[in-house]
Order: sequence, then structure tokens, then C-alpha cells
Amino acid sequence: MSGAEGALLAMVLLPGGMGAALALTRRWERVATPIAVATAGLTTALAAVVALARPALSSPFLAGADFALEVDALAALTAPMIAAVTFLVLVFAAGSIRESRARFHGLMLIFSAAALVTASAASIPALLFAWEVMGATSYALIGFWWREPHRVSAGLTAFLTTRTADLGLYVAAGAALAGGAGMALADLPAATDPWRHVVAAGILVAALGKAAQLPFSFWLSGAMQGPSPVSALLHSAAMVAMGGFLLLRVEPLLAATGWAGPVAAWLGMLTAVLMGIVALAQRELKQLLAASTVAQLGFVVLAAGVGAVSGGAAHLVAHASTKALLFLAAGAWLTAVGTEDLARLRGVGRRWRVVGVCASVGALALAGIAPLSLWATKDAVLAAALEASPWLYAAGLLASALSAAYAGKALWAIWRRGDGAGVRAGGTGQVGALAQAPLVVLATGAAGLVVLALPPLSRALAQALGGHGEVSAVELALSAVIAAAVLLLMLRLRAPEPRWAREWLGLERIAHAVVVRPSLSLAHALARFDDHVLDRTVMAAAGAVPVLARIAARADDRFLDAGFDATAHAVDVTGHLAARVDDDGVDRGVEILAGRVRRLGHLARIPQTGAIHQYFLQAVAVLAIGVVAWSVYAVMG
Repeated sequence: MSGAEGALLAMVLLPGGMGAALALTRRWERVATPIAVATAGLTTALAAVVALARPALSSPFLAGADFALEVDALAALTAPMIAAVTFLVLVFAAGSIRESRARFHGLMLIFSAAALVTASAASIPALLFAWEVMGATSYALIGFWWREPHRVSAGLTAFLTTRTADLGLYVAAGAALAGGAGMALADLPAATDPWRHVVAAGILVAALGKAAQLPFSFWLSGAMQGPSPVSALLHSAAMVAMGGFLLLRVEPLLAATGWAGPVAAWLGMLTAVLMGIVALAQRELKQLLAASTVAQLGFVVLAAGVGAVSGGAAHLVAHASTKALLFLAAGAWLTAVGTEDLARLRGVGRRWRVVGVCASVGALALAGIAPLSLWATKDAVLAAALEASPWLYAAGLLASALSAAYAGKALWAIWRRGDGAGVRAGGTGQVGALAQAPLVVLATGAAGLVVLALPPLSRALAQALGGHGEVSAVELALSAVIAAAVLLLMLRLRAPEPRWAREWLGLERIAHAVVVRPSLSLAHALARFDDHVLDRTVMAAAGAVPVLARIAARADDRFLDAGFDATAHAVDVTGHLAARVDDDGVDRGVEILAGRVRRLGHLARIPQTGAIHQYFLQAVAVLAIGVVAWSVYAVMG
């Protein structure tokens, strides 16, 4: 194994192994935080090494299915982002997580390791393994404060919703084998028809579920019940982002089907527009940011649908830095003030200037204000959408305008003068240095990652990943003007809050009516069948056993005992007969035989006189008898 391959293996095993050790033991509670931060820092360094070296690993797993990891151009861009965001989030958590630190940091490291395996997976077995671990740890992290039932319920909703969509990956795996494509992700477009379409459909459903795209978006609202560092990582570099990443990874497959690409593009744009309206309707900061995450991931899904892989990857990375920044800022204010209600957060930017400035950079980037990162990365995607369909481009501009609107609503709340920044019950009134330092780094990323979508780096990414290397100055200027105009309008006027969108379009109620209620009804019907049919049958059979036992006991008394008595008597008679035969026959026979043997012994001792000449005579006699016998045999023969 080369050094680069060892670094790749260490990049995924180090956080996974250390995370498991922390999560499963309480002995390291006091040192869990520094161990986790050091592990995340070392993982970030390893991710940078493998991004430069581009190693690949493969190990036999099943017949025709290897467990393969490979750091190609897309993984080289994504893996360092995952590792770096995890490191910064854990630094922030060092100052905010006070209880169950070993369990928290262990789960976060495992979560990060699963995302890193997803980013570097080159085969379906590796992808499925990471996909499942990521979903399980998300459930544990969202419901981290397990003593509060509503948090556990939110984690369960997220897990079951994404788990239902994840079944698409298993369908895709089976279809890939049936279609002769094998298990390598790069070979999936070679599957024969109609299996290629089944593979594409399965992966599309699984990715849309993880990315919280329509119709699966509602689970992300409940995911806000987890600790703020969990929300920051889940919404930026892991879990949700990996849904969009997977579609970028299999973009050749989407294109090969002819239908999967357009479906992904339109679903992404529909999600971006509708979830932008949902974000605008929210009254809590974390709920606003959650809806904006879904909307921004819609641009990544659009990029996969129209073949703009380089633009989608750039937007994914820039959005990770921006959204981690905003969620950590929201978490800092929640800890300090004790609320996330936008009306009660008025003036928090003035009270905690470092947090306010950093959050403002993130919000402006989210709005698409030039020259910050998401301004250019969104346009890199929209340029490809314009070539595919003018309607897609128009929907993208509308989604961009909505981004500016909800970002402006957040900025208006945190900077407007008022008494909203007063500390509520549960608030600490402080934002520590450990909470502020990561915000500065992430704000730098939210601003500086614009280089990914501008020449010359955009051309290099397009050559390595595929897509459009440049965006026209007209398109960049148009989006910048729209974003600035909408943002100024939102800062001057009260932002609209459409009530029909406040409950996330009622998607959870629809899911309850379409999926949950029928499932529960079926479960109740099966339970009644179990109680009234199966249980009664078993109980009746159990009740018959004592009756049969009593009948058997009576038969034993009446028949078996009599039979045993008769048998015993017959045995006694037979024994007496056998004794007589033994005494009168066997014993006498043995005694007669012994007497005759004794006589033969006496006869055998007669010639044993001790005289040598007699022994010679006996030998001569025996020899003579032998000669005579042989002569007779020869004459007769």
C-alpha cells in the first residue's frame, strides 16, 4: 500500500474509529473535546493530502462487488470541505456542549467519517455502507437530548423519511447487477435497458430524500431540534449536502437515460422556489435557515440535471461554508439570548459585533450579493440552465430573488434597533471566543470561495468535472442587480410572511395522511388479526394440551400400568426358564468340556519324560507319518 492509499484509509478510519471509541465509553468524558478536535484537525490535513495525491483503494466484498474508494476531481474538492467544516464545528461545540461530551463528539466524528466515505465511494457497496451510517448517526444526533420526547420524535421522523427514500439505492443495486453494469458507480451508465432507467430512478429517489428535496423536504424542519452544531454540520457539509453530491457523482447516468436529468432539474428548481417562499414565511431563525438549505440544494440538483457538474460542485462547497457560518451564529445567539425567534433577536448583531458581522457576510452571500461566493456559483449553474431551457433559467432567477428576500429578512432582524436582544430564561448572555473564532474562518470562506466560479479556476474545474467554464458578464450583472434590489427592498419594508407556507406547505400532514395513517391502520388491522385469530388459535391449542395430558394419564393408569405388570410377569417367567437352561444345560456342558480337556492334558504329559532320545524318536515317528501321508497323497493324486 502506497503512502497516498494509506492516507485515504486513515482519512476515513481515524474519525470513524476514534468516534466509535468516544461514543462507547464514558471514561474519556473529560478529554473527549480535545481528542475530537485534534482528530478532526488531523483528518482535515489527511483530506488535503489525498486531494492532491488522488489515491484509490479497492477490496473484495462480494462476488462481483468490491468495496472501492477513489478520490477523483469531485471528491478532491468535496472531502477537504467536509473535514474542514467538521473541524470548525467541533471547535465551536467545545464551548457550547457541556453534557455527554464523549457521546456527542463521538457521534459527530462517525457522522463526518460516513460523509467522507460517501464523497470517496467508487462502488455501490461503499456508498450503501456510508449512506446507512450517515442516516443512523443523524437520528442519534437530532435526538441527542433524548430525555425530551419531541426531539427524539423529530430524529425518528428524519430517519424514517430518509430511510424510506434510501430503499431506492437497494433497488438501484439490484438493477445494476441485473443490467450487467456491475457495482462500480462509473459503470452504471453501461447498464442495459430497461435496467439503466431503474438504476437512475432508484438513485434519484435516494438522493432527493437525503437532500430534503420535494416531496421529502418536511423532515428537515424537525431536524432543528438537534444541538446547533449538529444543524450546522448536517445542513452544510454532511447528510443534506451528500444528497446533492450523489446526483453530481452520477450525472452521466442521469444524462444517459434521457429523462432523469430533466426530472432532476425541474424538481430542483421547484424545490428552490417553493422552499424559498417557505423560508420567507418563517418566524424563527433556524427554521428560516433550514428552508433556505433545501432551496439552495435545489440549485445543486439543477446542476446535476443540466450537466453543470463544476458549477454544482462549486455551489455545494460555497454553500457549506455559508450555511455552517449562519447556523453556528444562530446557535451562538440561541445560547446567549435563549431564543431563536426573529422578533426577539432584534439587535443581537449590535450587541455581539463579531458574530453579527460574520453572520452578515453569510447572509449577504446567501442573498447572492456580488462579489461574494454564492453570487457567482449560482450563476454558473443558471448559465447551464439557460442553455437547457429558458423556463428553467427564469425559475432560477425567481429562486435567486427569493434568496435575497429571506436573507434580507434575517439581516433586518439582527441589526434593527430594539429590545429584542434581552437575555431570556436559559440564556447565558455571553458568546465565548471558541464560538467566535470558527465564524471568522467560515465568513472568509463564504466570501472568498467565489474564485471557484470565476476564471481561471472555473475553467480548470470545468475541464476536470464537466460543465461550463465561464459565465457571461451580462448574466452575472443581471443576477447581482436583482439580488441587490430585492435585498434593499426587504431592508426598507417588512418582509411578507405567507401563512400558507409557514407549516412547510403542509408536507408533513400530507405524508401523515398518505403514508403514516395508512401504515398505522394496516398495523392496527394486523394487530387485531394477531389478537383475534393467531393468539386465539395458539391459546386454544395450549388449552387442549392439559386435556390431552389428563387423557394420557388415565390411559397410563388403566392400560400402560396393566401392560407393564404383564410384561414384568413375563420377564420373571422368562428369567426362571433362562436360569434353568443355564443350570441344566450350559453349566453341565461347560463342566463336561472341562473334564475332557483335563484328560487330554494328562495324555499330553505322558510323552514328556525329559529323555532326549525319546524326543528324537517322537520326531522321527512324526516325520515318518508325514512322509507316509505325502506318499499316499501322491499315489492317489
